Amino acid sequence: MPIRSFSRQWSRHLYLRIWLAVVVGVALLMLLVGWAWRATVEHHAAPPAPREWVVLNANGDVLASTTRAGPGAPLVFDVPLPDGQTLPLQVQRSGERSAERPHAPAAHGMPGMGLGPNGRLPPHWRQDMPWWAKPSGFFWMLGLIGLAVALGLYPVVRRLTQRLEGLQRGVQRWGEGDLSVRVTVQGDDEVADLSERFNAAAERIEGLMASQKSLLANASHELRSPLARIRMGLELMNGPADSDAWARSRAEILRNMAELDQLIDEILLASRLNAKEADIGTVEAVDLVGLCAEECARVSARLDVPEGLAQLEVPGVAKLLRRMVRNLLENARRYGASSQAALQGNGIVLCLKPQGGRVHIEVGDHGPGVPPAYRDRIFEPFFRLPGTSERVGGVGLGLSLVKSIAERHGGWVRCADRAGGGACFEVSLPQSKTANT
Repeated sequence: MPIRSFSRQWSRHLYLRIWLAVVVGVALLMLLVGWAWRATVEHHAAPPAPREWVVLNANGDVLASTTRAGPGAPLVFDVPLPDGQTLPLQVQRSGERSAERPHAPAAHGMPGMGLGPNGRLPPHWRQDMPWWAKPSGFFWMLGLIGLAVALGLYPVVRRLTQRLEGLQRGVQRWGEGDLSVRVTVQGDDEVADLSERFNAAAERIEGLMASQKSLLANASHELRSPLARIRMGLELMNGPADSDAWARSRAEILRNMAELDQLIDEILLASRLNAKEADIGTVEAVDLVGLCAEECARVSARLDVPEGLAQLEVPGVAKLLRRMVRNLLENARRYGASSQAALQGNGIVLCLKPQGGRVHIEVGDHGPGVPPAYRDRIFEPFFRLPGTSERVGGVGLGLSLVKSIAERHGGWVRCADRAGGGACFEVSLPQSKTANT
């Protein structure tokens, strides 16, 4: 288990992998250099001074002396006798080999080798030395080992940093204007995490740019319609004097100017809501019961709240929440106007339901409803159901603003069928912890 945990940490952190690669390379270099150094020192080390063995008589006089020829060799003495003869004497420890091994005379600094008359090694012995044991050969060996370690580490470090170069190329292309660029995610370390975050940011920015382009294109198209109607009204006012025609033209111009002003306001609000860093206002506790009661009274809609519920607070920006509720009621009044009940305001019902720490706002009407294929698209900017723009008007930003406002307040919105016919829009918002009921 500790090995698996260490392996996971090693694979997730790029700096650990580079550090371990360098450490292992340096350790190998040190081991090889130390081995070569030790071999060279042992090869050039002076042998220990030989011991001298003597044979003494009873009076302490030295009769003979010798040195050991080599490890395990017997001690050989030539002891002189009184009659002038020499007595050869061999002494060997019990357990040691008795066979003598010939050894070359030892030279100072090189075991088994003798120095020449000039104090240097004989030429034939210098030629027999390995190249790495020579003084210049040691440095050549050190350089070759360093070169081998560098060549061995290069593909390792190159593989680790190659993904960084791929990420660099992707960022460069993205910075040059190609917003569709995505980098390949490999591994599970910091580079992979950075690649994932770059892809997410690039996708987010590409979506925002596409949304802004779509908003600009649709806004330009929608702004032309009221401007054209205003121009037509002004041309009619330049015609023959007619008080009724003048009144109608003036009313049309004022209506179109109000529509133009509302369109500009909604476009600006949509742009601010799309920008996550934009300041949308002061967040405070907002009483939804009082806010919804005021908006329902404005369009003659019915407010349905649980019995005994006098106050229901949610954290948010009051003007944005009011715009959200107003857009839902206006949408229900506009698209549910085909029924007689909706024309009288009785077909629009707003329900408030606290449930599980959240507040659910439901706005239903008795209109034709929304086909299932369009229940997600109706929250897109400037989208309107086919054939409804000419009949009921509007620019298609109301429900888009409802979705943006709900999401900025930590909520969501969806569309469903209403029991008995019509559409039902449900918004869920987090309830304030200090809400009173």
